[in-house]
Amino acid sequence: MSRAVRVVLGAAGVLLAAYGGWLLLTRGHDLPDTVAWLVAGVVLHDGLLAVVTIALGAALVRLAPAAARAPLAVGFVVLGSLTLVAVPVLGRFGARDDNPTLLDRDYTAGWFALAGATALAVAVAALLRSRRR
Repeated sequence: MSRAVRVVLGAAGVLLAAYGGWLLLTRGHDLPDTVAWLVAGVVLHDGLLAVVTIALGAALVRLAPAAARAPLAVGFVVLGSLTLVAVPVLGRFGARDDNPTLLDRDYTAGWFALAGATALAVAVAALLRSRRR
């Protein structure tokens, strides 16, 4: 990527972040709740997702064949991140009796389908890597 493209993308990111900050401060949003949400995200990532991913990755490096190590690490990061994102719907937070259209699907089955697709992608990537060697 050329330097000019990096500068343009970086400037666009800074401008969008500044616009988001301006909206947050001027539109009457609940700033303490927003800060608490942002802090909770960092704590969940650094205190839970990163620790579990590193622990599982370290254990599997010793157990998995060399060709499967990188795909397994990617699979853990993808599945861990998507599981954290799915926690609100898996826990049915926000469901209300007076509005049955909220959370009207079987999100657990969807998560299992996603986990299966991730496992399949990991297995295919490991198989392709093993055949290249």
